[in-house]
Amino acid sequence: MGWLAYALSPSYRRRLRANAALAGVGAAERRAAVADAGRLVMELPRLWLRPPLQPIADPVHWDGDALLAGLLAQGRGLILLTPHMGSFEVSAQAYAQRFGAQQPITVLYRPARQAWLRALEATARARPRLATAPATLAGVRLMIRALRRGETVGLLPDQVPPEGMGVWAPFFGRPAYTMTLAARLAQQTGAAVAVLWTERLPRGAGYAVHAMALPEPLPPGADEAAAALAVNRSMEAVIRMKPAQYLWGYHRYKTPRQQAAFD
Repeated sequence: MGWLAYALSPSYRRRLRANAALAGVGAAERRAAVADAGRLVMELPRLWLRPPLQPIADPVHWDGDALLAGLLAQGRGLILLTPHMGSFEVSAQAYAQRFGAQQPITVLYRPARQAWLRALEATARARPRLATAPATLAGVRLMIRALRRGETVGLLPDQVPPEGMGVWAPFFGRPAYTMTLAARLAQQTGAAVAVLWTERLPRGAGYAVHAMALPEPLPPGADEAAAALAVNRSMEAVIRMKPAQYLWGYHRYKTPRQQAAFD
């Protein structure tokens, strides 16, 4: 599936090559990333369409769960940053299975433009102890309320936000429009910030869910440009841990959509 998309879309092919080259990713890892993008698509039906109370079908191995347990014990809310890497759809579901009874999670997502896919997302992504919030002002308010209740929220910090909701900051050496939401949520609510990403294990062995401290902590104060740079540097450090599982074909450097999309 991954190689089919790569072969049929010249724009996707050029973008994947260019983005991987910026990060210094070699040919072997770039080829592996093409295939892994296909695996991501093919695992979605099982993740989205299984009964709500049914656990993830494949084995889930945790790395860093003690860190999460310690942060949750503080009771001050937790922001989890997940890049477009590995099986990122598993990350929130795995958290909900392991920690949701103690502290539920609300995940921000951008609704699809197609009506049928929006309807599917709204129902398939929501799970017991896992709520979803659309990338709208109403969705942001939901996340603020969740953090003030001492709950957890999840964000994809390398997702391009709508115009007015980010700043331009280097990402692998090229300016990318970067969301400022994570830093603003932390400042407004006093929540802790950590990274959660899921590695897809080879030969159907399941998933390894990695929880870790932010490689570059957010700077104090309200400097949005400095905070965005810290987030991008942190995501770069995480991505370099497993570059073959990053979505290099994602349109990371595009011009943001108009602010109306966030109303």
